[in-house]
Amino acid sequence: MSKTIEKIIKDLKELTLMEASELVKAIEETFDVSAAPVAGAVAAAPAAGAEEAAVEKSEFNIKVTEVPADKKISVIKAVKNILNIGLAEAKTMVEGAPFVLAEGVKKDEANKQKDDLAAAGATVTLE
Repeated sequence: MSKTIEKIIKDLKELTLMEASELVKAIEETFDVSAAPVAGAVAAAPAAGAEEAAVEKSEFNIKVTEVPADKKISVIKAVKNILNIGLAEAKTMVEGAPFVLAEGVKKDEANKQKDDLAAAGATVTLE
């Protein structure tokens, strides 16, 4: 797989459900295609309900998916500060990436922690 395709896939994994929906609409309009299923339209109905539930989600799991080698020290410090743990424990977590940093975190706090980790150099997703 080419570097360009790998980057696109990596970027797609980081999209929120709303952003993914906007992307599908933009692709449909730009290329004059439809993403509607030809068969299995019944299966699409539950997916729409799941999309609404995901949009209203108020608690998130914070998952660190990737830590570049040159950013490892700053990410270790960020993890240490966020979780208020020892340096050795934070280092073990970071070296074991990907890992779930925290579960059931309120939206505002989850976004703050995600931003802190991203500023340190980690790739982070909210699930």
